Amino acid sequence: MSGLETRGLVIDVPGRSAGRPLDLDIAPGQRWGVLGPNGAGKTTLMHTLAGLRAPRTGEVRLDGRPLARLRRRDLARRLGVVFQERHDDFPATVRETALIGRHPYLAPWQQEGPEDHARAEAALERLELAHLAERELATLSGGERQRVSLATVLTQAPGVWLADEPTNHLDLHHQVAVMGLLAEQADQGRSLVMCLHDLNLAARWCSHLLLLFPDGEACWGPAEAMLVPAALERLYDQPLTCVEVDGAPVFVPRR
Repeated sequence: MSGLETRGLVIDVPGRSAGRPLDLDIAPGQRWGVLGPNGAGKTTLMHTLAGLRAPRTGEVRLDGRPLARLRRRDLARRLGVVFQERHDDFPATVRETALIGRHPYLAPWQQEGPEDHARAEAALERLELAHLAERELATLSGGERQRVSLATVLTQAPGVWLADEPTNHLDLHHQVAVMGLLAEQADQGRSLVMCLHDLNLAARWCSHLLLLFPDGEACWGPAEAMLVPAALERLYDQPLTCVEVDGAPVFVPRR
């Protein structure tokens, strides 16, 4: 499985003059959560980690190799991205969209084979979408479309998952199901980085956390070391009360 790392990475956030360089080592099996208020640069970081946006300084490496030196096809086989929002300009069914995850493995103009279809069907089943396989994507709700995005990356089967707000638009049942799926991917040896707005989902599911502050400051480490009320209150400019439920911390706003 693939590991992702950054060296001296400063993301390019417009209007921000500086930022703490990020030296992250995201090993296979780890579940990294990225926390921060709106405008802190979480989505910019995800795009930079995916090679879709150039950093201001530093670099991203996949298995020790600079991301910028990898061929796009090789990168697409090893790294998958779930965007916060998706914009689909072409009509396609749910099944056709999931099969896009197999395109990095196909030659130009090659049709998907039985194994590709089997992977897509299994992914749709796992995301509770099999009954919608023939529906046009444009007819789905926001939560259903988000699950299609996850099913597409599951069909792709990369070694590194980058998920920007993976629970966006999801109801409580599907939030828990999706977080369980992502944890399962990490347990199978994949590397996982996900931006989250829900502090309690991060506390429950993440092994490591990166805190991004609006001024470019950052801190990171094992989740238990980052889940400090004083640091989180400064991060969100919000007083918090921490209680323990079933052995896990739960954070409640005080006002």
